[in-house]
Amino acid sequence: MITPRRSADRGRTKIDWLDSRHTFSFGDYYDPGQMGFRTLRVINEDRVRPGAGFPTHGHRDMEIITYILEGALEHKDSIGTGSIIHPGEAQRMSAGAGITHSEFNHSKTDPVHFLQIWITPSTRAIAPGYEQKPIDDAKARAGFAPVGSPDGRDQSVKIHQDAVLSVAKLERGQTVGTDLKKGRHGWVQVARGEVAVNGVALAEGDGAAVSDEEKVTIVANSPAEVLFFDLG
Repeated sequence: MITPRRSADRGRTKIDWLDSRHTFSFGDYYDPGQMGFRTLRVINEDRVRPGAGFPTHGHRDMEIITYILEGALEHKDSIGTGSIIHPGEAQRMSAGAGITHSEFNHSKTDPVHFLQIWITPSTRAIAPGYEQKPIDDAKARAGFAPVGSPDGRDQSVKIHQDAVLSVAKLERGQTVGTDLKKGRHGWVQVARGEVAVNGVALAEGDGAAVSDEEKVTIVANSPAEVLFFDLG
C-alpha cells in the first residue's frame, strides 16, 4: 500500500528569513493525523536567506540528519563541533542526553535549501555525538546510495535506530528498486523532480508511506532526487 503525503498539504512556517515546509507536525503546525511515520518523526524542507539561520537551541533524544540540496549550512554545537555542510554530504547529530546547536546559512549572498530529518532513537539519553560524511554520488546515480544506517555501512553516518536512509539521483526514464522485508515499512521523499512509486505518481515535495509491499520500484518521470527510508 502506497499512501501519498502531498507537498501542498504540508504545514508551513514562513517568516522573513525562513520558509519551511513540514511533512509532519512541527512547531506551531499540529495535525494529529501527521505525527510521523514509524520512527521517522520530522521531515522539514527549509529555505534560509543569506546570512540568516537558527540561533543556539537545544534538543534531546533525537537523531537529526541534515541533507543539503543547494548552498551550504554552517553548524556549531555544545560538544565542540564546528563544520560547514555542502550538497553531497550527510550530517548526523545525536541529541541524546542533551545538546545545543546553531545552524546558519554560510553564504552572505545565496540562499541555502536543505532537508532536516528527525528519527527517534532506540535508546534514550545516549552520549551526544556528531558525524559528517560524503555520500557516494556514483552509487546514488546507479541506484541507491546509503546516507545513514544503524551500522554505518558503506561509509554512511550511523543512526541509533533500526532505520536505513538512502538516496537515488535519477535521470528521466531511469528505474531503481529495492526489496522491503516482511514487517518493514518504507517512506519515500521526493527532493527534486517527478517519479512513480509502484505506479503512484509523486511530485517534488511529495512523500509517501509504503507498507505491505514486497518491492518498491521507483521510475523517474523527470530528472529526480529521491530519499528512501527503510523502517522497522
